[in-house]
Amino acid sequence: MDQAKTTTRDLVTETKKGIRDLDGHTVGDDVQNVKDEVGKDVANVGDELHRTGHDVATEIDHEVHEER
Repeated sequence: MDQAKTTTRDLVTETKKGIRDLDGHTVGDDVQNVKDEVGKDVANVGDELHRTGHDVATEIDHEVHEER
């Protein structure tokens, strides 16, 4: 699922860049492109942290139940 979300974010970001360039390129376009890239990267890192946290919690849960 996370790979699908990452791919979708990449496609959306690239599509926005392309649409912005249809009417000419401005500094404002560059600013928006950077904003979109940072937002995409933050969302991807958030997904990775969430997945890692889930994996750690699952591992701890398994270890706790094995000790019983």
